[in-house]
Amino acid sequence: MPTDTAHIQDVLTRARAEVRKVIIGQEEVIDKALIAIFTGHHALIEGVPGVAKTLLVRTLARVLGCEFNRIQFTPDLMPADITGTSVFNMQSQEFTLIKGPVFTAFLLADEINRAPAKTQSALLQAMQERKVTIDRDTHELSPNFTVFATQNPVEYEGTYPLPEAQKDRFMLKVSMNTPDRASELELAHRMLGSRSPEEALAAGEVQAVITAADLAQMRRALEAVTVRDELTAYVVDVVRATRETDTVLVGAGPRATQALLLASRANAALAGRDFVTPDDVKSMTEPVLGHRLVLRPEYEIEGVTIAEVIAKILEQVAVPR
Repeated sequence: MPTDTAHIQDVLTRARAEVRKVIIGQEEVIDKALIAIFTGHHALIEGVPGVAKTLLVRTLARVLGCEFNRIQFTPDLMPADITGTSVFNMQSQEFTLIKGPVFTAFLLADEINRAPAKTQSALLQAMQERKVTIDRDTHELSPNFTVFATQNPVEYEGTYPLPEAQKDRFMLKVSMNTPDRASELELAHRMLGSRSPEEALAAGEVQAVITAADLAQMRRALEAVTVRDELTAYVVDVVRATRETDTVLVGAGPRATQALLLASRANAALAGRDFVTPDDVKSMTEPVLGHRLVLRPEYEIEGVTIAEVIAKILEQVAVPR
């Protein structure tokens, strides 16, 4: 296995171990979050309150040596509360930029669907270009800028659904479920012990495995993972099939093709391989495509789910040998 890939595997293994010191029973979620980070994309995390969504992102920021900010989205949140604003300084007789929380490396947009579309759109330029425009001046964000947005899958009253254009900016949608009995029992024991997971993080028990400056190098190293031409064609065929099936009103676009390729390559690196297999593509298809598809109303009424549609598409598209 090439040295670059071996180094990626070593870093990912150590990162997983550090995150597990405070996050219990969410291995799949941790892996998908790492895939989003190491491919330079964003993730939408869906889960009920209390499953450690905020703690996960804070822990990842600590482990990867990055700055972390959090925004609690509410109906009265304004775009300037995210990006920042220019304030006139009476002493210097000039405007001074007061930077908003978007000027960070890891940004947690908590309950993003609680804010109206005007406020949600303040993140669009930042997510796509890693830049923000304030009073006609454009400011660069951190090259590691990554948005983790959360949603509550149960409570939709008083929320504003994310526009399709914004959902398409998220590489993955990750479902963070409640832990199983063994994991919840371990959590209960930790709470009764000397330190809770939050206290362990605050006390510095979680160590950084790389620095923020190393992340760009790690992303370039992912290019050492081989994707055969037949697998690239397979990814294209899977995405195009979402636009041709009768059950789907809006299929996935070209950005989904790019995301599925990158996610499959990162998934192979997580598994310690320097090549992508069809199983890598299949395992990442639902997280990458699920939030991008819109079912036709008549099929939704019949109870057809996105997961069933994607499973059927994967059965129909020929798998390369």
